[in-house]
Amino acid sequence: MTNKNLDALSGAGVAIWLDDLSRKRLQTGDLAALLAEKNVVGVTTNPTIFQKAIVGQDVYNEQLKDLALRGVTVEEAVRMITTADVREAADVLRPAYDASGGQDGRVSIEVDPRLAHHTAPTVAEAKQLWWLVDRENVFIKIPATREGLPAITEVLAAGISVNVTLIFSLERYRAVMDAFLAGLEQAHANGHDLTKIASVASFFVSRVDTEIDKRLDKLGKSELKGKAGVANARLAFEAYEEVFAGERWAALEQAGGKPQRPLWASTGVKDPAYPDTMYVDDLITRGVVNTMPEATLDAEADHGKPSEDSIRAHYAEAHKVLEDLEAAGVSYDDVVQLLEDEGVDKFEASWNELLEAVQSELDKLK
Repeated sequence: MTNKNLDALSGAGVAIWLDDLSRKRLQTGDLAALLAEKNVVGVTTNPTIFQKAIVGQDVYNEQLKDLALRGVTVEEAVRMITTADVREAADVLRPAYDASGGQDGRVSIEVDPRLAHHTAPTVAEAKQLWWLVDRENVFIKIPATREGLPAITEVLAAGISVNVTLIFSLERYRAVMDAFLAGLEQAHANGHDLTKIASVASFFVSRVDTEIDKRLDKLGKSELKGKAGVANARLAFEAYEEVFAGERWAALEQAGGKPQRPLWASTGVKDPAYPDTMYVDDLITRGVVNTMPEATLDAEADHGKPSEDSIRAHYAEAHKVLEDLEAAGVSYDDVVQLLEDEGVDKFEASWNELLEAVQSELDKLK
């Protein structure tokens, strides 16, 4: 049995991905059930998700014991654990990958967040993860920092599929699309089959509202709250349409290239005053991905109101929202830079917590 709301969302052209993964989901068959019953066709992970999945979970004990007996470093232990989960999830999702011609059925794993501001190590780590997972339906996640942009190009040029993460600003998103096009151009020149290379650009939504709403409260401008996240994402799609209607993309498409789809990330509503499906229902159009925490997926299934398209007719309105915010004294540039910095810091903190927890388990089992 599938769900009528999720069927409608898929029918409108939105690829439904789950923003979560754990070995428990894999062992119980929960992930497979979500594919069959809730239209899930992809999975995203990040350091915070792995930290929550691994710490204190008995399902990892056997592997942890083996790793402890081998005397591996904690970094190697974490990579062996996380890549094993991603590999198994990729196998579960392989039918969706085959059915979509390689567009969906993807599982994402992120480079070490401590490398976010270092280009060459990010490239090296991406290649290592690609080799370790050893599944063509994996995405290597690279953050859209300034140092991440050339890494994105180089990794794509090597024929590796990439999920670009932590995108908050329209300017940076345009730079990400440019890095993608350059990567595909180089991959084609290097003799890679472009039909095998895919990419998504993860544009974060709810965190924008969280930060801007906080500033609006201080300014006494509550009438503008809860509008920025959706407006920003809609304008990102406007930029996407412009870039992927251009001659540069047309040449790559003719060579077999697939567009870098926008992916709406951070779609769980943080403020309970807002509808819990707003970052789904307000961002529907053909050719996008929405990766949802399970609570948001369940909310959409229960009481979502999917439409055919809730983006393209609202570009002028979205531009006005950002103009009104600037006029009210909220600096867009300051907000998006702060969010990028915080995003990197949060993932690095989660990664360090994970390393500490795994090291503690390894010490007990030696």
